[in-house]
Amino acid sequence: MDVATATAENAGEIVKDELAEKCQKLFQAFLEEYQTGDGEVKYVREAEELIRPERNTLAVSFTDLEGFNQELATTIQEEYYRVYPFLCRAVRNFARDHGNVPLNKEFYVALEELPTRHKIRELSSMRIGTLVRISGQVVRTHPVHPELVSGTFLCMDCQALIKDVPQQFKYSPPTICRNPVRVQETQAELPRGSIPRSLEIVLRAEAVEMAQAGDRCDFTGTLIVVPDVSQLTTPGVRAETSTRVPGGPQGFEVDGLKGLKALGVRELSYRLAFLACNVAPTNPRFGGKELRDEEQTAESIKSQMTEKEWEKVFEMSQDKNLYHNLCTSLFPTIHGNDEVKRGILLMLFGGVPKTTMEGISLRGDVNLCIVGDPSTAKSQHVEEFSPRAVYTSGKASTAAGLTAAVVRDEESGEFVIEAGALMLADNGVCCIDEFDKMDLKDQVAIHEAMEQQTISITKAGVKATLNARTSILAAANPVGGRYDRSKSLKQNVNMTAPIMSRFDLFFILVDDCNEVTDYAIARRIVDLHSRIAESVDRLYSLDEIRRYLLFARQFKPKISSESEEFIVEQYKRLRQRDSSGGVTKSAWRITVRQLESMIRLSEGMARMHCCDEVQPKHVKEAFRLLNKSIIRVETPDINLGQDDDLEEEEQQEDGNAIPNGVNAVNGLTNGVNGPTNGTNGNTNGVEGHAEPGSQAKPALRLSFPEYRRISNLLVLHLRRAEEAEEEEELKKSAVVNWYLKEIESEIDSEEELVNKKGLIEKVLHRLVHYDHILIELSPSGLKGSESADTEEVVFVVNPNYTLED
Repeated sequence: MDVATATAENAGEIVKDELAEKCQKLFQAFLEEYQTGDGEVKYVREAEELIRPERNTLAVSFTDLEGFNQELATTIQEEYYRVYPFLCRAVRNFARDHGNVPLNKEFYVALEELPTRHKIRELSSMRIGTLVRISGQVVRTHPVHPELVSGTFLCMDCQALIKDVPQQFKYSPPTICRNPVRVQETQAELPRGSIPRSLEIVLRAEAVEMAQAGDRCDFTGTLIVVPDVSQLTTPGVRAETSTRVPGGPQGFEVDGLKGLKALGVRELSYRLAFLACNVAPTNPRFGGKELRDEEQTAESIKSQMTEKEWEKVFEMSQDKNLYHNLCTSLFPTIHGNDEVKRGILLMLFGGVPKTTMEGISLRGDVNLCIVGDPSTAKSQHVEEFSPRAVYTSGKASTAAGLTAAVVRDEESGEFVIEAGALMLADNGVCCIDEFDKMDLKDQVAIHEAMEQQTISITKAGVKATLNARTSILAAANPVGGRYDRSKSLKQNVNMTAPIMSRFDLFFILVDDCNEVTDYAIARRIVDLHSRIAESVDRLYSLDEIRRYLLFARQFKPKISSESEEFIVEQYKRLRQRDSSGGVTKSAWRITVRQLESMIRLSEGMARMHCCDEVQPKHVKEAFRLLNKSIIRVETPDINLGQDDDLEEEEQQEDGNAIPNGVNAVNGLTNGVNGPTNGTNGNTNGVEGHAEPGSQAKPALRLSFPEYRRISNLLVLHLRRAEEAEEEEELKKSAVVNWYLKEIESEIDSEEELVNKKGLIEKVLHRLVHYDHILIELSPSGLKGSESADTEEVVFVVNPNYTLED
């Protein structure tokens, strides 16, 4: 019997799936009979919407289905893949009964509100074909292209036509739109040390293009198996489609694939995928971390919480000491650094994003950078605070890894966009540790993301602008490992000026030796190791803080006229102080970006207290934090008498080490010179018997701003003298006399003149031997010969020194 005869005989025999048909009838009855609380049939209005050409999917609540018929809901959940086509037929019949729809239009069902949710790591072959709900983060999206779901085949032996053969997700010439995306496990679900598992999701109909790279979504559907096409090819042999391959039976040319070897052996290789009928943003009730859902209202957030959770949120909003309690609850294991904690807390609440009439977006996210010595808990601040944070290391990250990469898809060969860290942290916080170790070309790549909050990519024929609405929290080490207080902030960090200006707050952590602080830190660390549960004292748990953040972020406070005037006054004050220089000179020039930073921090303070209006007290705290973090870098006083202290210590050590024979000679000498002891009374110090008065000499100290002012005056004077080729003006005596003449009005007595002369000589000595700003030359070259007269020493400015603004 040939194939045509067998086909003709079997054409009339159709096997009916009684279970699926029964489900179809019950599901259609559910759509027609299920009523809401006010007696209205719930799904009639949605069915009337399906008349529109762009609509073809009916969203059905699984909770409603369980309430209507528990047995039907259980059957659909266990036999989802089997009964899904029959559910679509029930929707088609329901839509035709309630509207004039085209006969050939297909309809689909999207089941939502499934009560349980599974992790990607929990999926196994046991769940194939059942209705499940999974959660993950989208890391790659593909363009929408057609998919073959059923086909008609022509037998090349007998020319028999076989219609409507279902295609099991195999590659063939195509006809319904599908949109494959790839999701992977979130950081919170990932076991430590494990590689994130990913899963291919197939989206159809209205679900296409609902998920973008970086989104955290819940997908409702079923687990399926598809042939692993990449395993069919021998390494090094590429599968090519050929429409005309000669050599078929009876001389026919056949269609097919060439380049595949041992196809019958290798086609047993299958992989798991997921066929989704519904896509929804991750719901915070199920542990989602979606902080920035700006469209939510207080009522919708309240409906997601239990009565007890809502009472706790209300109680937190009424807390008089909320600012301090939230800081201590977020970082219970870190001692001190209160200003850093407050800055990170305001970053979590954030400002209000705005859009101008021209369509320009003004960011509301706060960017923060922590610069400090090793072992000052920078990484702990970066890692352990945010309900939704993506952590990455600057040294191990490239520009493509931070923003987005264009990669070639393994199956289709098309170029697709794969999300980087900033896109994965969309609507969250991106933590970049070791920020100073990043290459400059990689730092440049995040300029646009930090200010415009978008990522523009043009590679391999793909041109796209992607969202990166994220706050950036960076941690960096100073140049040389330790923070040098005598230098400005921009000289201490390896960052470009554009990057620095995009940070709203800079916090500097210096590891000072302080007996009280060191004791408290050591006590806290020892307590953590010995009594972990007792030492961590949280007033609010992390889950309570997350719920409060979700509630507080829906507020969009407006700036009152009183606060507006206060902001303008504070900004003018900053600008005037910056231009005046001196002691209060800022780390760099104050620009409009600092004004916008103050506005964002003020809005964050108002959000934290659940206020609809920014009040002057919120602006005051924002100004104080900005002033504390970015404006002032405290520097210690300069000790100009340290050389004298060293000489005295050396003399005392030499005196104590003198042998007895030498002491006898010194005693004889002192006896001979007895009459002259009145003038040389202090020479007894050679024998290690210094008089008490010599130890009480006050230390000669100078404030750093004053020292910087004097050094700048000297550098300018010496450079002018060098340009004018006035060699006499470069001598030490001439430089000292010039400076004393410059400050002549400040000198009132001869004693003060002697003190000022000693001071300027000490400053010159430090500039030469410690700061290396000046170079000391003798008349014959570099100073080194003992015969050179110190008064004839010549000073020149080090050619590598750059005068600060």
